[in-house]
Amino acid sequence: MRLAATGTVALALVGLSLPAQAQDGGTDARLKKVESEVRALQRKVFPGGDGKYFAPEITGPAAAPTPALGQPATSPVSDVLVRMDALETQMRSLTAQVEQNTNRINQLEAKLAASVPPPMDSGMAAPTASSSNLSAMNAPATAPAATPAPAPASGQPALKPAAQVRPAAPSDSRIDAVKAVVKPQTADAADDEYSYGFRLWEAKFYPEAQQQLKLYLEKYPKHARVSWGRNLLGRAYLDDGKPLEAAKWFVQNYQADKRGDRAPDSLLYLAVSMKQIKDTKRACIVLAEFSETYASEAAGRLKGLYDSTRNGLTCS
Repeated sequence: MRLAATGTVALALVGLSLPAQAQDGGTDARLKKVESEVRALQRKVFPGGDGKYFAPEITGPAAAPTPALGQPATSPVSDVLVRMDALETQMRSLTAQVEQNTNRINQLEAKLAASVPPPMDSGMAAPTASSSNLSAMNAPATAPAATPAPAPASGQPALKPAAQVRPAAPSDSRIDAVKAVVKPQTADAADDEYSYGFRLWEAKFYPEAQQQLKLYLEKYPKHARVSWGRNLLGRAYLDDGKPLEAAKWFVQNYQADKRGDRAPDSLLYLAVSMKQIKDTKRACIVLAEFSETYASEAAGRLKGLYDSTRNGLTCS
């Protein structure tokens, strides 16, 4: 490399014999220190400085001929100037190269950021459903970045930000109807929490069922009905017209315990969710996974739902 060649010239200059009485000890020591730091920087930026990895692009200045024996070397001042010029040249080259590399890295990072696919498109290269495919659906959704309001023109009053839209409070009649759903009171408090969520879902109070089932899962994560709870929570979102949110719970329930009581249901309802959002490719992948993993369920208890989900899909 050019920088390596320049460093070689600097080393050759250092090796020239100078009359001890003409050298300024302090200046020479400082120059040697700077030269060693430049060489260290060269090794850091260009680990293949011997030309093994990079072809030289710039030809360094030719080394001055060594004076014949018996003739005095160049003056100490000339040597200092030559060495300073060499150091300045190396520093300029290194600085320019670092700036170029930084610019290239920034451009690559910008291209990579622009080429990242949406979350729902990840993991679709596999011909059959896999854990990586389903994990993409289970990833929590990120809130969109807030767009700053434009600055008002000169002389114009500043615009007030729009008030945040809040969901409407439930009506008194709905509150009374929800209160009419009786919560069980048995010796199994965990089962009571799940059963109350089921009753809310059965009464089509989907937001209230979602809240209740989440409370059940948080309080009793190891309960015997946890597979039922996660699956029913997905059903509550699906029936509430939120298939993407439902898909996350179906995936989580299937991956948490593939032998769980409602793992087959969750996998099949995941295909239903994908069909609702018109993601035919994923719906077919999930259906293939379901038919392979739960063949007996596909031919028995869940056959009707399996057939109706496949209806209208063109799966290869």
